[in-house]
Amino acid sequence: MTDQTVIVFDREGDPETGLQAWDPIPAEAVVSGSPVQRGHEYFSSAGGKLTAGVWDCTPYTELRGPYSVDEFMLLLEGSLDIENEDGSVQTFRAGDGFVIPKGAVLQWQQSEYLRKFWVIHDNPDSAPAAPGLSAMLADPDAALTPVTGLEQAPFASDIPQMGLLNLYQDPDGKFQAGVWDCTPMKRVPTTIERSELMHILEGSGSITNADGVVFEFKAGDSFLVPVGMGYQWQNHEYVKKLFCSYTP
Repeated sequence: MTDQTVIVFDREGDPETGLQAWDPIPAEAVVSGSPVQRGHEYFSSAGGKLTAGVWDCTPYTELRGPYSVDEFMLLLEGSLDIENEDGSVQTFRAGDGFVIPKGAVLQWQQSEYLRKFWVIHDNPDSAPAAPGLSAMLADPDAALTPVTGLEQAPFASDIPQMGLLNLYQDPDGKFQAGVWDCTPMKRVPTTIERSELMHILEGSGSITNADGVVFEFKAGDSFLVPVGMGYQWQNHEYVKKLFCSYTP
């Protein structure tokens, strides 16, 4: 077998070693608290511009400043307040998926234990997002824009109906996150041209790689499909997901 496979995310980290202790957060970046952080990295792209994994940490408040990366987070436990540059406060709780764009000026205020899945786009050469942006919630109940112009060629089924909420896209157009839904459909086999974390909100289906390995997914599952993997998606029922992707 030579093809890549779907990477399943588990809140407990590595099945053998669990979450590993990470280096302390630098003291000069901490306003209050004594944070102890652990994590497990599930994915890192060539050059490390995209990384993804699971992380947990005890309470702390971070020094205010511009966020140095683009980051998508899916909170698994706990809650988080983010105070923006204008003094407004956003609260995120377990189950929320959201993006913090590179350059957003904010303060991380974590009053309780927190665990999350994360995807980080760290490209020193990329420009920060437009001034004034803050964290953006991927609201699963938001109205999605119908995807138009779909052609028959990519599908081994009838052309489906798709909806999209493009929550955030970095200035280079490579990193994006949002909400997507789709009626039943089957794609023709292809090679995926992006790395994508998916968190299934509703429905079920399967992904088959070029070696014929079938990965079955259902609501509640979180997993990453790496760029270059053989890819055939099929869902026999309506599916909705949160997604975060990076196209090299």
